[in-house]
Amino acid sequence: MSHTRALISADLAFLDQQRPLPLLATVAVFVAVTSSKWAMRYRTRKALCDLDAHLLRDIGLTPDAAEIEANKRFWRA
Repeated sequence: MSHTRALISADLAFLDQQRPLPLLATVAVFVAVTSSKWAMRYRTRKALCDLDAHLLRDIGLTPDAAEIEANKRFWRA
């Protein structure tokens, strides 16, 4: 997953070095990046619900903290 994040960052860095994108293309990139972030938050929070207490301890979360995080809406950071 961090490999994908690195690719996205590299792609965006490449775009920054080029001439400015047309407005519609800029909006499309913004929508694509935002929807990717939201999808990742949704998947990871859904997976957090399925972790056992001992796995939550391994990542430094209490079951209550995990439940609070898992119940956040995908658009909330």
